Amino acid sequence: MARFRFRQPSIVPGFGLTFGFTVFYLSLIVLIPIAGLFIKTFELDWASFQRIVTGPRFLAALRLSFGASLLAALFNVVVGVLIAWVLVRYRFFARKLLDAIIDLPFALPTAVAGIALTSLYVPSGWIGQLFSPYGITIAYTPVGIWIALVFIGLPFVVRTVQPVLEDFNREVEEAAATLGAPRRTTILRVVAPPLIPAVLTGFSLAFARAVGEYGSVIFIAGNIPRQTEILPLLIVFRLEEREYAAAAAIAAVMLSVSFLILLTINLIQVWSDRRFGNG
Repeated sequence: MARFRFRQPSIVPGFGLTFGFTVFYLSLIVLIPIAGLFIKTFELDWASFQRIVTGPRFLAALRLSFGASLLAALFNVVVGVLIAWVLVRYRFFARKLLDAIIDLPFALPTAVAGIALTSLYVPSGWIGQLFSPYGITIAYTPVGIWIALVFIGLPFVVRTVQPVLEDFNREVEEAAATLGAPRRTTILRVVAPPLIPAVLTGFSLAFARAVGEYGSVIFIAGNIPRQTEILPLLIVFRLEEREYAAAAAIAAVMLSVSFLILLTINLIQVWSDRRFGNG
């Protein structure tokens, strides 16, 4: 006797409806604004566009924004993985409090973070006065910008790596130790490979967050043209001058460079996931 199988009804609507809503939502929130940005840029002729994106002020802001963001994201990878390891592998007093403090940059308004960091690192601040006798200035320099970007990007790395460490099977480490593998070999060949996709994800999130950061940077940067001026601030200046097409051009270049960098990171992440995901 033939048996008929009835497919279990899905809790959510079918693929057509959910896919249509997804495309509509992404178009409304992401694609249409980006398209409008490039359309506004096309109001400029090629000579005007080239003059904007090759000017010394723009190039200096471009190098500072992406250079400081890259260095901050790399630093956050090292420190973030270490902090995630401590939070997952050890039990100590005030661990829950430390774990909650990690999320503070998420909840703290960026302007408040910028003011707080500036008050700490100016020559008369609690930390700045320790360096001032040696002629070292932190606030209103690229170093101050880097510190602000580290502050706002650290939680992305910690919160991305932490769940992977929590799900990691400790028995694999114990088996490696039983087979006589040194601790260094165990870390490099057993622990590290499964973490690579999560580390790359945390790095890309921290980098993307840093590139577009504005509120926490403008106070500690000093905003000196060609020295401590970031691209988002340059865009704001153009908007205040009612040069909307120029602001759109700067934003379009910034978006394009960010997209290429993140695409490269994602391709590396896909490769590492295939290479180490089943390892």
